[in-house]
Amino acid sequence: MRHVMVMNSKGGCGKSTLATNIATLFAIDGYKVAIADYDPQRTSLDWLETRPDDLPKIQGVPAYDEGVRGVPRDTEVLVIDAPARTHGSEMNELVRRAETILVPVMPSPIDMKACAHFMSELLELGKVQREQAKLAVIANRVRENTLMFEELDKYLGKLKVPYLTSLRQSTNYLRAFQRGMGIFELPEYLAGPDWEQWAPIRKWLGSRKSQPG
Repeated sequence: MRHVMVMNSKGGCGKSTLATNIATLFAIDGYKVAIADYDPQRTSLDWLETRPDDLPKIQGVPAYDEGVRGVPRDTEVLVIDAPARTHGSEMNELVRRAETILVPVMPSPIDMKACAHFMSELLELGKVQREQAKLAVIANRVRENTLMFEELDKYLGKLKVPYLTSLRQSTNYLRAFQRGMGIFELPEYLAGPDWEQWAPIRKWLGSRKSQPG
């Protein structure tokens, strides 16, 4: 079973939106997918409850209550929606469960400062240093051609991990989320530009670069 984790200690950076879209990405490619929601607010699980029956099935796991013990045995890809405010031993325990980690960062001074502290702690973990977990960052909910995005773009480009892409602030994410769908399950005439921004994420997740050797 492959474990893909979306994490950042900063709340409100779009972890659940990213996690649900990664889950649909693998599901539409034919994998048996489950999503483990560590947030007691149940954002990812609430999304699953609205998912139409005619779309590729994704299992939900209330990890905030039982950890990942409830993951179906036939799961091929487990997407982990990690909780906010994760540090120290809790962070280490979560990272032990993942081979692939994606960190979304929003364009604000607060988010960039929080990311700096978070990444410093994350990169010190033994599993990460031994490259048993591969990391990448994503600029999330950005408004292009703004000074704040330029600052975030420069900051992420200087990190010692792959900077995959920037995802625009788009109503398509809310439109899809409210229907229990992923961005790839919306019509191309609506979400085509968003699909293009996801192309580097899809390519990285499908490559050996996103998995330990």
